[in-house]
Amino acid sequence: MVLTFDPFRDLDRLAGQLFTGGSTGGLAMPIDLYRSGDHFVLHCDLAGVDPGSVQIDVDRRVLTIRAERTARTDDEVQWVRRERPTGTFERRITLGDGLDVDRIAATWQEGVLTLTIPVAEAAKPRRIEITTAGAGAGAQSELAAA
Repeated sequence: MVLTFDPFRDLDRLAGQLFTGGSTGGLAMPIDLYRSGDHFVLHCDLAGVDPGSVQIDVDRRVLTIRAERTARTDDEVQWVRRERPTGTFERRITLGDGLDVDRIAATWQEGVLTLTIPVAEAAKPRRIEITTAGAGAGAQSELAAA
């Protein structure tokens, strides 16, 4: 199937807007994005993040996901390795014109944020009916014969 418009044309160009996890260089908020029928689905891994700290906004077709993972404050812990980044993370994704940003839905399950982004009605493929000129042409020929 050929996609005639690119609703995520500015989707994190070359990962330029990714926040990395300190010295590990890993992604702090990795996503999967796919189209399923007439909507797009975005899964965002946020393990260890309190769902109450997650904020999702859309402003002028820019979707922003903000989340916070708090650091463990137990002073009696002696760290052997610490790779999971803490703090506030943000991801911005520019949405194309062919998406219905007013109907984005969000769910949370086991540390994964899922956004469902519907394709706008105007952007959905549709069939154009063809009307034939035969009916009008026949009426004109009857007038000429009279």
